[in-house]
Amino acid sequence: MVLNVCVPPLEDRERQSRLDGVLSRALARREVRVVRRAEELAPRPGERVLFALALDGAGQNLEYQRMLARLRLESGLLEGCTGGLIVDGPGELYTKSTAAELALAMNGAGCALVGRPLVEATGSLFNFRIQAKNLSTDLMGAYQEAVRELTERLLSFAFPGRERPRLLALHASSHHTSNTMALWAQVRARLSPRWEVEEIGLRNGTLSDCSGCPYTMCLHFGERGGCFYGGVMQEAVYPAVRRADALILMCPNYNDALSANLSAFINRLTALFRQTRFYEKAVFALVVSGYSGSDTVARQRISALNMNKSFYLPCNFALMETANAPGEALAAPGIESRLDRFVQGMEQTFAFRI
Repeated sequence: MVLNVCVPPLEDRERQSRLDGVLSRALARREVRVVRRAEELAPRPGERVLFALALDGAGQNLEYQRMLARLRLESGLLEGCTGGLIVDGPGELYTKSTAAELALAMNGAGCALVGRPLVEATGSLFNFRIQAKNLSTDLMGAYQEAVRELTERLLSFAFPGRERPRLLALHASSHHTSNTMALWAQVRARLSPRWEVEEIGLRNGTLSDCSGCPYTMCLHFGERGGCFYGGVMQEAVYPAVRRADALILMCPNYNDALSANLSAFINRLTALFRQTRFYEKAVFALVVSGYSGSDTVARQRISALNMNKSFYLPCNFALMETANAPGEALAAPGIESRLDRFVQGMEQTFAFRI
């Protein structure tokens, strides 16, 4: 399979050289199509796409900005592709935020992302210290191995279809007044009968947040399928996540962030993540903002669940709407067609393959 490697060049060749060296070693003897300019970006449906960008001292890359513009303006530019990304920075800032920005743009252009699609290299490479220790190598060796592993996984991964996909819906909102829940009701009504849907509400203090147990304690309870703090996470949510083929999160925008209870869910998911990976589970989201900022919340979901917790990110994973008063979301112009497209994407994600 041909790998499309998008490497927008920096004018500062010295700053670009570290990433180029890592790529040359990781991609040796592979068939690749190198894309350096925005106008060259034209992968075929079904191909694999790896964005690899170096940032300058201001956290920028001007040719990347031109590629980003195409991704945001051309909704089908990466239709049917599956992707990953590498971001290499000169300092300790901007790499993660740039990655989340790029991931959302890739996804909106029709590209799915494998679980844990990001290799992030800060200027010091200090973020590789644990990997380097585990691999008995130095920081650069860990960086090179991470790029090699991501490339292998990107080229070999195929998301499994399901004849009867199991969907877990998680929310912390009121069915009576929430625009997000109104959208969910419409999504659920549009799903074909083959879906098995389980819904769990996390409201009214039913869920305690993670308190940061020591790693060994978290691992100990996680290996036994639980968490030191127990409660609804251990009794209901962990078993439901294990059963599910996909999650859909109802995400109203609270102060440009996820609600406290859903944030607690993601934090507490760490105990389960200690003893399993979620590469073959998909994540979807319904995001509603009262005034603006749905893209901010969507990027947070990508960072937390796709980049960190390893969930597969289907193309156009989030339906993002702006609504304030109860009922506004379902009264928005064009909402019916957007709901139809969103559910069609869910169905296609789980198209059963014999």
